[in-house]
Amino acid sequence: MRSGGFTLLAVLVALCVAGLLSAIAVPLYGAVVSRAFPGQAVTDIGTLDMRLERYFSNNFDYPDSLDELPGPVIIDPRGQTYQYLKIRREAEPGLRGQLRKDRNLVPFNSDFNLSSVGEDGVSTPLLTARASRDELVRAAEGSFVGVGEDF
Repeated sequence: MRSGGFTLLAVLVALCVAGLLSAIAVPLYGAVVSRAFPGQAVTDIGTLDMRLERYFSNNFDYPDSLDELPGPVIIDPRGQTYQYLKIRREAEPGLRGQLRKDRNLVPFNSDFNLSSVGEDGVSTPLLTARASRDELVRAAEGSFVGVGEDF
């Protein structure tokens, strides 16, 4: 008398098929997510830029950190916080070394720096440094928002 059910061979074949499908689908999903990252980060940086300008128009100064902005905290698509640095007009010890600089070693903002951390999670002030090439940055007082390597 035969009872209904799956044989061991049928279960193994089903597991192999599921494994093959997941081996194909997971890398494709990762590629789609990594292609969507720049677009979402550019949108986020634009939103934060507007919120910072609104804060400035109400308080006549930029906040010391993004936590002081009203509204929800925006996290980049990789789950990292956006990097922000208020640039003060008065000389502050150590501030000059923190300013983001272009290939000519010239600071590219005079109000504030805003950027995402790249895939490696490492950031340096100089955009031409290997660690900073994959970051999305706000530059030229907000006229440019894109990959640091392109600025």
